[in-house]
Amino acid sequence: MNFPGTMLDLVQKDSKAFLYLATLMPNGAPQVTPVWFDVDGEYILINTAQGRIKDKNMRARPQVAMTISDPKNPYRYLGMRGEVVSQTTEGAAEHINQLSLKYSGEPWTLAEGQTRVIFKIKPTHFDAHN
Repeated sequence: MNFPGTMLDLVQKDSKAFLYLATLMPNGAPQVTPVWFDVDGEYILINTAQGRIKDKNMRARPQVAMTISDPKNPYRYLGMRGEVVSQTTEGAAEHINQLSLKYSGEPWTLAEGQTRVIFKIKPTHFDAHN
């Protein structure tokens, strides 16, 4: 599934738009977190620390919802539903550093003992609001 053409600027490599990630808690309650992200072809890539709530939720329940809000116009956004298709620690420390440079202009300092994880999410439904 491809991203809607009218929203490609929100998912380009130089976009600093935040993605709001909704995961499901064990009791079914939603949990939402704003996150840095990037795109690998047709997939959304999210990077988090192992053991965080979103990490645990996505491992146990791979269904997610996401919204990318246009930083210039909050009424313009791309809503998505999707599913986690993989997760890996390989290359995750380098990936969070790339995201940090993109969003903050500063290199990432990995906390001692922290393990980073990249989640690959396949969008299954889009809802574009121009």
